[in-house]
Parts: sequence; structure tokens; C-alpha cells
Amino acid sequence: MAENNSLVGIKSLQRKTNNQVIIVQILVMIFLCINVWLIVTFFKKECFYTTTRYILFAVTLLSDSFLLFMSDILLILTHSHFAIQVWLCIIINIFIILYSVVTPVTLIAMTLERYVAICMPLRHGELCSTRSTMHCILIIHGLSSVPCIVILSTFFASASLSFYKQYQICSVEICIFYMWQHHLRSALYQFQFLIMCIIVIFCYVKIMKVAKAASGEDKKSTKKGLRTVLLHGFQLLLCLIQLWTPFMEAAVLQVNFDLFIDVRYINYIMFYLAPRCLSPLIYGLRDEVFFHALKHYASFGLYKRNII
Repeated sequence: MAENNSLVGIKSLQRKTNNQVIIVQILVMIFLCINVWLIVTFFKKECFYTTTRYILFAVTLLSDSFLLFMSDILLILTHSHFAIQVWLCIIINIFIILYSVVTPVTLIAMTLERYVAICMPLRHGELCSTRSTMHCILIIHGLSSVPCIVILSTFFASASLSFYKQYQICSVEICIFYMWQHHLRSALYQFQFLIMCIIVIFCYVKIMKVAKAASGEDKKSTKKGLRTVLLHGFQLLLCLIQLWTPFMEAAVLQVNFDLFIDVRYINYIMFYLAPRCLSPLIYGLRDEVFFHALKHYASFGLYKRNII
């Protein structure tokens, strides 16, 4: 009787996780399609790929799309219990760790661009040229690679050569052998996000001072800049919550495994998948020029389909 009950419990849990994975696949496909739509719109107009804020916006879109794709591959491998060699898992993890940080760092660059545009308008053209933006993208990837370098350095120092040839279920946690490595990773991320939050608050305060002194069209422009900085702050908050979710999941795991599965699933959708699509979509729809371009190419696409 007890064996039958346990078998029924295992089957219901498998059915539940299968359904959850199917829902995630549908959401990933929808989010990737929206992101691809935004990316295609970006490349359609010259003013987009020659303007700093749109170039940085495209960086977040490409970064988020790539991260969605890679994390989904990892999810499918884990769900199917498909073991791969550790060295291949490390390569996958390098991209996941790197691009999970690229978006928040790019958001900071976008916030600073708004600060320069509103508080230093005479120097905006010089500081935010296309050439400067390309250098900025390199700096963004350099700063984003710091956590990846630290995590991998501690991993390479701890792992034996034979470990790389072993077959394991791939996850980001494979890079962590000891508790101190986990604490180091957490401290590094939280320090990085603390610096980011300070920059966002600084820019918000400075823009708010300009907004109070401005009048007419300038006041309208600075208020829009304030709302943009607030949106970046909200996006950063979602990224920060994403870092705290493993602690929440670890605490729930001690109480109930079924509840742990549900909490991890909700966290993945709310703080990992949704922000990677919804935030860029909101940002794209808020910008008048980008919104009109989206409408134009969407209506043009429908018109062509009707003719065919």
C-alpha cells in the first residue's frame, strides 16, 4: 500500500514537472518572438543603430534573448536528466553567468546616457557618439565578466583534471564545491548591484534637480527622463530579486520538496523569464520613435500578408 502511494506521488510529481516545462517552452517561444520583433525593428531604421540609447537597448535585447535561449537549453537538459561532460557544462555556464550580468550593467549605461542628455546636454554629442558607444559596449562586457572570472577561478583552483571528463547533470551550481564559494559569489553580485543602485539614485536625484529648474518643453523632457530612470531602477530590482531567489528556495527545500518545486518554477517565470521580455517591450513601447516604427512594420507586414 505504501509502495503504491509513493509510486502515485512520483507519477503525479513527474506529470506536474512535465506540464511546467511545457508551459515554460511556450513562454520562452513567445518572449523570444517578441524580442526578435524588437531586434528586427531596431535594424530597419538607420536612426536606431546610430543613436546611443537605441544601440544600448539592442544590446539588452540580444543579451536577454541569448540568455533565454541558453537557460532554456539548460532547463531541458536538466528535466530530461541528460548528463554531459563537465567541460561542456562549464562553457554553457560561462555564457549564462556573463549574460545574466550584461543586461543590468547595460541598464546602468542607459541611465548614465539619460543623465548626460539631461544634465550635460552640451557634451551629449561628444560623450554619446557611435564610436563612444562601441567602446561602452566593450566596457560593459568587461565589467560583466568580473563575476564569471572570479567564479571560474575558484572552480579551476578546486576541481581536479579528471572532474572535467565526468558526465554530470549540468547546472550553474556545478561550479561550486564549497560553501565559501557560494558566499563569495553572493557577496560579489550584491556588491555589484549595490554600486548599480547608487548610480541609479545619483542620476535620479541629479535629473530631478534639473526637472525642478526646467520649464516648458525642457520640463516635459526631463520628467520623461525621470520616468525612464525609474524604469531602469525597477528592472534592476527584478534582477536583484533574481539573485535572492536561491536563498528562498534553499529555505523552502528544508520544509517541503513539492513546495520547493513550485517556488522554483514561479521564481523562474516571474524573476527570470518575464523581466527578460516584458521590460524591453515596455521600454520599446514607451519610446515614441520606436513605438511608431513597431506599428509601421507590424502594419506593413500584415498588409503584405493580405496581398499574398
